Amino acid sequence: MSRSLWQALGAVVFALAVVAGAVTVTRAASASDARPAAAPGRASPPGDSADAGFARDMAAHHQQAVEMSFVVRDRTDDPDVRRLAYDIANTQANQRGMLLGWLDLWELPKIASPDAPPMGWLGGHRSHAGGAGAAEGLMPGMATRAQLKALGEAKGRAAEVLYLRLMTAHHKGGVTMAQGCARLCTVGAEKRLAQGMVDAQEAELNLMEGMLREREQ
Repeated sequence: MSRSLWQALGAVVFALAVVAGAVTVTRAASASDARPAAAPGRASPPGDSADAGFARDMAAHHQQAVEMSFVVRDRTDDPDVRRLAYDIANTQANQRGMLLGWLDLWELPKIASPDAPPMGWLGGHRSHAGGAGAAEGLMPGMATRAQLKALGEAKGRAAEVLYLRLMTAHHKGGVTMAQGCARLCTVGAEKRLAQGMVDAQEAELNLMEGMLREREQ
């Protein structure tokens, strides 16, 4: 094989190696960007931190919103309520996946200790707002078993009104929790997610207020 041909092959191999290295670096950078970086000086937030507490509690809080939204979609044909329920279920299911994924990344339990009080991570900043669920030791805005049963049995306009009332209380509780994380959490990605929840759920609260007025007249 001629010297010029060897040189050409060598150039091709070198170029392919450069491209492969660039792809590897790009993928690593993308994966790093997707992870919620912990506060400087530590690999992950501790189990009793606001970051971990918010991730656990909001994941559970979101799960109930997803369940209620699927229930009402089967109890009414109203396109506006069904569209709202779909948006809430889709958004909060995705956010719940992120929160649980971060707990996995931090190697922390996804479920709080039975002895830990709901919202204990808020400490002295804890809100007293809890609605009907407070009597059952639930987080702010959570629906009770009796309310969930009533939603599952309601139909048509009655189901729409009950869902909007329950979700209004649920969102108000969720905003309280997310505001707490926006103040107290140390992981930047989680703080940004929490603030995004505040903004989105406050907008949905305004929307639901109008929808309730229309259906309660």
